[in-house]
Amino acid sequence: MTYTIRQVAEKMGVTVPTLRYYDKEGLLPFVDKKPNGTRVFKDEDFEGLAVISCMKNSGMPIKDIKKFMDLCNEGDSTLKERLGIFLERKKVVQKQIEELNNIMKTINHKIWYYETAIEAGTEEIHKNQKCDNKE
Repeated sequence: MTYTIRQVAEKMGVTVPTLRYYDKEGLLPFVDKKPNGTRVFKDEDFEGLAVISCMKNSGMPIKDIKKFMDLCNEGDSTLKERLGIFLERKKVVQKQIEELNNIMKTINHKIWYYETAIEAGTEEIHKNQKCDNKE
């Protein structure tokens, strides 16, 4: 089955201009084009699009995604380099997760702080408690 760029954008949860930008940047070498330049997406293209989306959502710059896509096109001789990219990306995402967990700790503390203060009718209940996050 084939899909238009609009159908792919809807399925992937991105905009048509985003997909056009990805194509312009060389991230979609696997997408066929009609003689008039219209992109024709196939079912198997969604796997590549999912990888691009994953990399982008992890904060990877477009130029680095382009490098990865270029390595894919070079074939098996680049397998180790491609693995290295994902191992490095994993470290970055693990750091992001740690940072988000720390943010969540602060948010949870503040929720507790305000719920207990509201229940008591005052913040005074927290005045004698040692707390890293003072108001």
